[in-house]
Amino acid sequence: MKKPFVTKEQIEEIAKSYPTPFHIYDEEGIRENARRLKAAFAWNKGFREYFAVKATPNPFIMKVLQEEGCGFDCSSYTELLLSDEVGAKEHDIMFSSNATPDIDFKKAFELGAIINLDDFTHIDILDKLTGIPETICCRYNPGGEFRTDGSPNVMDTPSDAKYGFTHEQIIDGYRILKEKGAKKFGMHAFLASNTLTNDYYPTLARIMFRIAVEIKEKTGVQLSFINLSGGVGIAYKPDQSQNDIAVIGKKVREAYEEILVPAGMGDVAIFTELGRFMLAPYGMLIAKAIREKHIYKEYIGLDACAANLMRPAIYGAYHHITVLGRENSPCDHKYDITGGLCENCDKFAVDRMLPKIEIGDYIAIHDTGAHGFSMGYNYNGKLRSAELLLRGDGSVKLIRRAETPEDYFATFYFAKGKFDL
Repeated sequence: MKKPFVTKEQIEEIAKSYPTPFHIYDEEGIRENARRLKAAFAWNKGFREYFAVKATPNPFIMKVLQEEGCGFDCSSYTELLLSDEVGAKEHDIMFSSNATPDIDFKKAFELGAIINLDDFTHIDILDKLTGIPETICCRYNPGGEFRTDGSPNVMDTPSDAKYGFTHEQIIDGYRILKEKGAKKFGMHAFLASNTLTNDYYPTLARIMFRIAVEIKEKTGVQLSFINLSGGVGIAYKPDQSQNDIAVIGKKVREAYEEILVPAGMGDVAIFTELGRFMLAPYGMLIAKAIREKHIYKEYIGLDACAANLMRPAIYGAYHHITVLGRENSPCDHKYDITGGLCENCDKFAVDRMLPKIEIGDYIAIHDTGAHGFSMGYNYNGKLRSAELLLRGDGSVKLIRRAETPEDYFATFYFAKGKFDL
């Protein structure tokens, strides 16, 4: 069973000031996890984690990670602004985008961010917009199917992905970028999402290390850094095995010493770009059971809905559920746990065995710390919830207030007559 990082008593006290639903994050857990990651790659002198801002775009969370030495990976103009606001400067920011608008490229260049080009055509586009910066990165897509070492199972199909340069393009790309004045080069690749195997990063690393050697041999470009990006997943289900970041780091080191060091590339820095792994287990959506329904199935309706956490609705994703205060009670009741949207997919769980739920019970939905609040929306006029940070001393800090109807209407109020045609 998954254990929540808050108790019923804590939530009852918190809810006096901040009514449900709300997302709450465990600061101590976030910090400890960031330190585990750093320790796993301490063998690499230039190692750095660039937190994927899209996972949890909250400046307070970002400051916690910044204090632990993390930079930020941004994918949009607004995320660049957010990173700038929290004090990230120049190469503290990586900018990884696709179908990138001109304004985004210009802002990334203005901030001095490391720009990660997604496509061969972007070389000329960036050159015309801003000129090629001295430090530049390219995103690699090897095509085909991706398997971990020794596994017959396909994890993902890069040839179907819209991201990155082909093998031939990336060789030509570095040659052209060098001719245009770039002096420091990096490479990035993302081949699978939410993997639950200690072999994902090491297998990806071997692919990238080998092409890094080939790039050096064919173009004279020696990469300064290789970004393994994200894709290291978490165990959403209690019976799944967690990734061991220490083992992952050790296996990447073995590949590094086998491939890069003999090629005279033992000073290449390793970057990561983790979002889910960094934050998901350290966030929960707290909601209250407000309605029950007895028809062909048993339903419990919450005061939260897919607008607060859409992963179950759009992916059928599993999120573990704890009825706070009944952690040790038998799971002998079968429920669909629903929200109140006018969509039948608005269900946090289907046919889930749980303890008996009473109206007024607090429900903790686990692993919402990444791609939880950030994927929220306003369908049915639903308002985004508050976000809270549980500090190490047990205190709680409001890090985003709940939306109000005034927020919802704000973008209509742009003319004197408001709604006059």
